[in-house]
Amino acid sequence: MKILKLLFTNPLLFTKTVYGLILRFYKVNILRDEFTIEVVRWFKDKGDEKLRLNYKILNEHSIVFDVGGYLGDFAHDINQKYNCTVYLFEPHPVYWEYCTERFANNEKVISLNYGLSNDDGEFMLSDKVDGSSFHNPNHEFNDGVKCKVKEFFSVMRSLNVKNIDLMKINIEGGEYPLLDHISKENRFDVAINYQIQFHNFIKNALVMRNDINDALSKTHKQTWCYPFVWENWEKI
Repeated sequence: MKILKLLFTNPLLFTKTVYGLILRFYKVNILRDEFTIEVVRWFKDKGDEKLRLNYKILNEHSIVFDVGGYLGDFAHDINQKYNCTVYLFEPHPVYWEYCTERFANNEKVISLNYGLSNDDGEFMLSDKVDGSSFHNPNHEFNDGVKCKVKEFFSVMRSLNVKNIDLMKINIEGGEYPLLDHISKENRFDVAINYQIQFHNFIKNALVMRNDINDALSKTHKQTWCYPFVWENWEKI
């Protein structure tokens, strides 16, 4: 009914919507594209509502790292639900400024204008809204903004954070060097939960994800998984 209404009120949006539905049907039922199947399964299971904010261990004393904060929606929702302290890492200056203003009256959400990685550095961040990336090869020739990243463990020391209850990671390919760095230091135990969005546009993404998950499995168990959509690892 809503789609038919679009036909008369917004023909262009109607065309795009129908095209999107046909393309998704083709990928799921004809190509059997694994990523598209997992995306459909994620939304069918209402993962954003039932999984991403469901952590029994979180309370007002908990520490959450929101790595790739974007507009701060996850930081807001997790803070509102548990009254936990959230460190929001957003290297893009526009989105960081938005988050700074959004949480100006909430001392438990701290917005930081840099990303987390395996080393300190400056990078050109492609400007693709919520798909902005250091690592996406499809973005490398586009205009971007200069952004900072800092080495993960030095940031923990500077913030005087010893342990993290939940570390949510969505950094458009940057998850691989960050998690590989934590793995090589044998320090996955610094976080009780890792909520990770791995990205499949990176070369050898499947191999790297498997290597990271093998290392994670020594200290954590996978509590739910939608490959290359979202997955969660909880400390054993």
